[in-house]
Amino acid sequence: MQIIQSIQNRIYEIRGERVMLDRDLAALYEVETKRLKEAVNRNIKRFPEDFMFQLTKEEWEALRFQIETLEKQDNPLRTQIATLKKGRGQHSKYLPYAFTEQGVAMLSGILNSDRAIQMNIAIMRAFVEIRRVLF
Repeated sequence: MQIIQSIQNRIYEIRGERVMLDRDLAALYEVETKRLKEAVNRNIKRFPEDFMFQLTKEEWEALRFQIETLEKQDNPLRTQIATLKKGRGQHSKYLPYAFTEQGVAMLSGILNSDRAIQMNIAIMRAFVEIRRVLF
């Protein structure tokens, strides 16, 4: 149940859709965000706009502020840790992809590791649980 709660904390509402960001999915699948995006781009026909979209700069700035605020509340030392991270590759120059529930389901078809399969099942359960609670 703890993993479901952790996943639910990574589900955001953007453009009226419940979505998960590429970086959160990559962390759950234990792959680099870059590798997840490469797999998606190799299979881009599987991801129409209602499955996945790229955030605008404005959407990302607003969401990043919310995420940083939540992370600070969860771990007061996080700001100290974040300031220690320096060097290349610490901040992505590309705007993140947001995956709807259908997009996350489609990811299961292109990421076949045991970890990805297990996490996809947990993510689907988290989306179902959110719907159950809201309705």
